[in-house]
Amino acid sequence: MTPAPPTTRPLIQYTDKDLSIELNCLGATEYTKISYPVKYGIFSRLETRDLILEFDLNHDIRHARGKTVQWRHPQEWLKRTRGNDWIYYSTGGYAGVFESIGEYYLPNLTYTTNSLLGGKPFEEPEVARLSENWHDTLSGIKMDRKAMPPPVAQWVEKVMSRTPADLADRAEQLFSIPGGRVTVLPPDARHSDYDVIPLTIADGCLYKCRFCKVKNKKVFTPRSRRNIDGQLDRLKSLYAKDIINYNSLFIGEHDALNAPSDLILYAARTAYDQLNFSRSIMKKPCLYFFGSVDALLNTDEALFEGLERLNFQTYINIGLESADQETLERIGKPITREKVIKAFERMQAVNQQYSRIEMTCNFIMDEGLPAGHNTSMMELVREKLKFTQPKGSVYLSPLRFGRPSREVLFDFYHLKTRSRLPMFLYIIQRL
Repeated sequence: MTPAPPTTRPLIQYTDKDLSIELNCLGATEYTKISYPVKYGIFSRLETRDLILEFDLNHDIRHARGKTVQWRHPQEWLKRTRGNDWIYYSTGGYAGVFESIGEYYLPNLTYTTNSLLGGKPFEEPEVARLSENWHDTLSGIKMDRKAMPPPVAQWVEKVMSRTPADLADRAEQLFSIPGGRVTVLPPDARHSDYDVIPLTIADGCLYKCRFCKVKNKKVFTPRSRRNIDGQLDRLKSLYAKDIINYNSLFIGEHDALNAPSDLILYAARTAYDQLNFSRSIMKKPCLYFFGSVDALLNTDEALFEGLERLNFQTYINIGLESADQETLERIGKPITREKVIKAFERMQAVNQQYSRIEMTCNFIMDEGLPAGHNTSMMELVREKLKFTQPKGSVYLSPLRFGRPSREVLFDFYHLKTRSRLPMFLYIIQRL
């Protein structure tokens, strides 16, 4: 059943001495870069003197924030992902965070990743209490349902019924659709606050690089159109009423660009139609996927021409890792320096030719890499470009997980000031 248009969802408000409830709040309808908290799409909010809880249109909890003096900062909050992870968004001093990741808020994750920034907010009592015991806290709020208008009372009953076990089960349903969890999202997905619907069109990747911690050992294999159609049917059913809050698609797994061009275009067009992105409350739909060096070098220009005609703004992230042969061999990436240079040059040509496509790339960073790694990278992102370019972000990904390093962070800022392309840290984030 197609969700009702957003205009048919009136704001409903209820207030008593203990709480206030607002149903069908309308947040921002376009993802933006701004230095104060922004919530997107249509959601509902329950607020007491001590906390704020926000829920999506399926009555699943989505955001939470404490209001007591024990809460870290009034402009920091918790967000729960579709994969049932809690993320704590901290300001980090705003300017430093924006320079580092291109966003004003820093995602602090509950799982080990490669971030060089942030503290340990989940170890703080108020954050831990709200993220781990939000449902018990919700159940303990005094509510006189008999005094509430019927729509509000019904809403309260539904959000109460969504237990942590139910949300964990829904996350497992999401993982089962493509056949496994999305272990890494493209860094460009930050442009949609990582609110993407996942669709797998090919399993595995071309390379089995020794350094990589997030990819699997599957042989690269494209999916069938029938499989893609089946995934979309299940995704539409799982996202249900809340699907109008989504307009962005991640096609995976790790090298979708290596799939046949007609399959890529079929998946993107079909998903746009089947997931009703044209009816989304969110503007400017985006398409995200990864690609390998060889996939890019073997891609026919017809694919880019087809992507340019889609309703999406498309971001393709290429794992270059290094333009230094010694480094490539050390990390176990089975390509040559010459191929990396050719791939980088083609990326720049695509970025100049197509307005609705942006190709970005990843390089690794670590204090133990050969000296030629940074030198060769600067040859590409500075010497090969005559002018500063607004498109084609370069993401630097620390090799080590769970080991913040001031030395590596200092190196990043030094490289960023010299680059003629936008340069940011890549914080590996899963769905």
